[in-house]
Amino acid sequence: MPTRDVVVGSRIGLHGRPAAVVVRTAAAQPVTIRIGMGGRLPVDASSIIAVLALGAHGGDTVTISAEGEGAEAALDAVAGVLAEDLDAEPAAEPNTEPNTEPAGA
Repeated sequence: MPTRDVVVGSRIGLHGRPAAVVVRTAAAQPVTIRIGMGGRLPVDASSIIAVLALGAHGGDTVTISAEGEGAEAALDAVAGVLAEDLDAEPAAEPNTEPNTEPAGA
């Protein structure tokens, strides 16, 4: 069974939004992804409650695993999301709307 150790990239850790992104990514895979930390039994990475219960903080190392056809690609996808700083501010979209306010307003 392939496994990967991944350092959690989100500064605050796997709280609400980052955990939800990880869960959505894991659920979209063709195989079941399991995630564990600190010697505890691995849990289903497609369960938001299970992922939140890990209590993973930024910089913690988690281990993900999967088995079956497509496991390596599935682990790549989930590892990539886990390693991202999902707490980072998204890049601001440039304002392309014309300015319709009168000058000096």
